[in-house]
Amino acid sequence: MPPHTKPIASNRKAFHDYFIEDTFEAGIELKGTEVKSLRAGRANLRDSYCVINDEEAFIVGLHISPYEQGNIHNVDPDRTRKLLLHKREIRTLIGKTQEKGLTLVPTKMYFRNRRVKLEFGLAKGKKLHDKRRSLADKESKREIERGFRERQKGDA
Repeated sequence: MPPHTKPIASNRKAFHDYFIEDTFEAGIELKGTEVKSLRAGRANLRDSYCVINDEEAFIVGLHISPYEQGNIHNVDPDRTRKLLLHKREIRTLIGKTQEKGLTLVPTKMYFRNRRVKLEFGLAKGKKLHDKRRSLADKESKREIERGFRERQKGDA
């Protein structure tokens, strides 16, 4: 992560369910109490996705819990929020998402220089056998690391 960033939330399930081919960064249009809630780390990216309608990008399913010290100005925690992107970036995304099987999946949310940013990826869904292979690869790497560590302990 670049300097001057503070993580808010991450979507680890996205890396399990999708092959992330390319990543993009966008700002999010938020209300004041939502920002306060994000500063407390009260966001959930699971089951959220991005859509493009009429050359505007939106994030659907992002849950930002209501600010506890808020008042009547608290908004719906699951509302659709606009993503702040340049027109040429949106046009690029339109072209890429029209390809077969590609979608936009949020991966991380963080503060950069006091602004809330969303990292989302151009993703292709994994089949069940791909998920199993990913888990097997991760398990084998873990076994290799464990064996390597034990061997180094024995040498010392």
